[in-house]
Amino acid sequence: MKIDSHQHFWKYNPQTYSWIPDEMASIRKDFTPRDLLPLLTENGFSGCVAVQADQSEAETENLLKIAEENDIVKGVVGWLDLSSPNVEDRLKYFSKNPLLKGIRHTVWDEKGEFMTAPDFQRGIGMLANLGLTFDLLVFNYQLKSAVELVQSFPRQKFVLDHMGKPKISGKPGKNWENNIVQLAEFPNVWCKVSGLVTETPDLSWKTSDFTPYLEVVADSFGPDRLMFGSDWPVCLSAATYKEVVFLVEDFFSSYSKEDKEKIFGKNASDFYNLKMF
Repeated sequence: MKIDSHQHFWKYNPQTYSWIPDEMASIRKDFTPRDLLPLLTENGFSGCVAVQADQSEAETENLLKIAEENDIVKGVVGWLDLSSPNVEDRLKYFSKNPLLKGIRHTVWDEKGEFMTAPDFQRGIGMLANLGLTFDLLVFNYQLKSAVELVQSFPRQKFVLDHMGKPKISGKPGKNWENNIVQLAEFPNVWCKVSGLVTETPDLSWKTSDFTPYLEVVADSFGPDRLMFGSDWPVCLSAATYKEVVFLVEDFFSSYSKEDKEKIFGKNASDFYNLKMF
């Protein structure tokens, strides 16, 4: 059963989604489950995980509502202010909904140090007891702090979004590669094979451009801790949904049927504790 572990829905407005640059103007519009369903069906996916793209409880509420109304959405990764004094109450409130599977914090304008701040770590420390995962959305320069974070919480399940967002250009940088290797040493950390096509120069690419980067995460995490994610609709600024699926399928084409089933569904289902109905 194939699962897309990482995609978004939104009603576009320029203030909320100011992070979308001019070169990605094609995704400055609404995206709904009705838009995604035919793409999932065409590519053989049974469902998806909806991930937050706005830092608001309102979006978390909206994504949970979407999941309740659409069978294709098997789980939600929402946002809550983990540094808030009342984070425990908010987590208990939202975790009553079984469709909330995890929390993510967007980091567009922040330094990595926020991950080692006492208030933020206090919030992280509450997730495991509620059965919630944490998606690590970090840039290359924040990966060192991510290593420090996961080291402090061995019981917490983490997944690295978009392979740590390396810039896809030639050979991987040693700093990125070393941090990936370090993160993978922690058995409570998974990695999403996602978000690659939008990290290319001028949003232009060929499949072989990604090979050395995929080799690093494949060697580091292995097939038991990798999961495919389309990053739809963000990916549409550089590729079709089918192209994103193909470039990952192509890389893992020589893997066993069992391993491919893990990467394209089972790992996401296990990590997020998805109810496959």
